[in-house]
Amino acid sequence: MARATYALTLAFLITAGWSANHFASVLVLLRRDHDVSAVLANSAYGIYAVGLFPSLLIGGWVADRFGSRPAVVAGTVIAAAGNVYLMLGIPGHGLLLGRFIVGLGVGLVVSAGTAWAGRLRGASGATAAGIALTTGFMLGPVSSGVVAHLAADAVKVPFVVPIVMAVGVMVASIRMRDDGAPAVTQTAEARPAHSEAKALATAVPMGIWVFASITTAMVVLAGRTDFAIGAAFMPGVAAVLGFSVALAVQALARRGQWGPRAGVVGALGAAGGMALIAVGGAQPSAAVFLAATALLGLAYGLCLREGLLDVDEYTPPEKRGRVIGLYYVATYIGFGISPLIAWITPRVGPSLPFAVFAVLAACSALIRSAQIRRGCLVRGVVGG
Repeated sequence: MARATYALTLAFLITAGWSANHFASVLVLLRRDHDVSAVLANSAYGIYAVGLFPSLLIGGWVADRFGSRPAVVAGTVIAAAGNVYLMLGIPGHGLLLGRFIVGLGVGLVVSAGTAWAGRLRGASGATAAGIALTTGFMLGPVSSGVVAHLAADAVKVPFVVPIVMAVGVMVASIRMRDDGAPAVTQTAEARPAHSEAKALATAVPMGIWVFASITTAMVVLAGRTDFAIGAAFMPGVAAVLGFSVALAVQALARRGQWGPRAGVVGALGAAGGMALIAVGGAQPSAAVFLAATALLGLAYGLCLREGLLDVDEYTPPEKRGRVIGLYYVATYIGFGISPLIAWITPRVGPSLPFAVFAVLAACSALIRSAQIRRGCLVRGVVGG
């Protein structure tokens, strides 16, 4: 039963990632076919993070106090309701509200679901939760791009898939128990220096580049690039490439038990990707698009993994859900990049913001290097 519960927990996380990110392909169609402004479209993509922030914290708190299942199921219902609202209302004025509702639901699933997976399988469960989310984030935009290309109503029909997925996992969960008592990994038990502050001090410099990286590739960079395959497919292309690289490096890191220096590589990947976008300007070449997307995918994968492992290693077990929620709040700050770029580019040009981001990402790499060198970031071999 515990194995089935674990598998279904990962299915909930895949569904959450899909529900959140499939909108990236719809966003392009809204701008192209429905006269939605770039600022409004990018704000609709990013406002979902505003809904996420409180629900990430609530989901983590509920997981610590009452178990993860109530928050995960409730979050899936709320996210599905948001997608139903968007399907019925697009491209009307409810665009922002619908995405906000989706964010409320996804946040509950992400924090409580990650805590659940970690409780069932320790550090390997926490990293598997990140891989499950990544899978949903990758497949959602690809599915929406394909469905939009084939369907008569290219904007509304893509919402059907995540709605059906949500119904499926909720039906499958009817007999599911909240298996797994709050537990710690062997590494965590052996290490006395546990605190929320230490967990966040090591994890947050990684977390801020998770969605900042992949959102930049899928929304900003894809929006500046239009190959022969058409603009509607560009977010999907960026998703496949970026998330494929992310999944590959996450799997390699898990198999090879890479240490904390993998986070330095992740932050440097973010710096390199941002620098390439700065060089590419308003109309990046195919080479810049591919190279920058690959680097940003690497940054997403390694920064997400390293942050989750830091949280698993240093958080007191009774506070793990809450700290996971705080960590994910830091990651989702990156969703503010797309509306920020849409607003600031007419004022400072297309390159300067990304040059600044490249410098900031390099600073995160330096911070992590200093933490490792001073001995305050030392993890055991479990998961890490």
